[in-house]
Amino acid sequence: MSVTLWAVSDLHAAVGANGPRIAGLAPENPGDWLIVAGDVAENMGLVARTLGSLAERFDTVIWTPGNHELFSRSTDRYRGRERYAKLVDVIRGLGVMTPEDPYPLFGGVTIAPLFTLYDYSFRPAGVTVEEALEGARERNVVLTDEFAIAPFADIRAWCWERLAYTTKRLSRIHGPTVLVNHWPLERKPTTRLRLSDISLWSGTRHTHGWATRYNARRVVYGHLHMPGTTMIDGVAHVDVSLGYPREWQSRAGTQPWPYPVMEWGGR
Repeated sequence: MSVTLWAVSDLHAAVGANGPRIAGLAPENPGDWLIVAGDVAENMGLVARTLGSLAERFDTVIWTPGNHELFSRSTDRYRGRERYAKLVDVIRGLGVMTPEDPYPLFGGVTIAPLFTLYDYSFRPAGVTVEEALEGARERNVVLTDEFAIAPFADIRAWCWERLAYTTKRLSRIHGPTVLVNHWPLERKPTTRLRLSDISLWSGTRHTHGWATRYNARRVVYGHLHMPGTTMIDGVAHVDVSLGYPREWQSRAGTQPWPYPVMEWGGR
């Protein structure tokens, strides 16, 4: 019996209309795996309940955080890096794999959940970060990240730290991979954004070329809420977002969801 590695992202479980879609996520075979590539919810308890429920259905669940899991208020006990550390602790307790765990093998392919953040480097050439952010503010395009993540962590420093940590781990892998990240690893998918300023919060140029460097069969990501496949240097980069009801209702049938990343002949 073959088993399938499925992938989803951007469940936004606090949105009522998304509930039935999440409840409907179920394996075709008991051995199926599920990737959840970030933006489960903002509330830590809801993140845990959602992932815990999925872990009861699928053989293995692999999670990597999105920006929404990192959202904090000044009154929250855990913020910034501490919030991420607490999330990892809670999610590990559910039996769900995180970017801090050994990368699992699915049919001989290393599944690598990554957490790289963003550093505002998806911006026009010759424009500084400060100029790019000011221009976005003038155009009234500012993501909640600036109010719910940035006040509690040095985003660029954290991103660069994660890049160093991740490249060290990936360099030890031999054989094919599936790279999983909430933010796209390449800038190309962001060029289709209706509001180009959103690209500032959508990744880092320092992950360019990772798919070929680390022998990826697929790159799985979310964040952009534009499900589909972008071919880059012969590798499929797949946005597996659910997103908000107004989005998924308007694109019904454009791409399988959950997305079947790969199959394996069983074990």
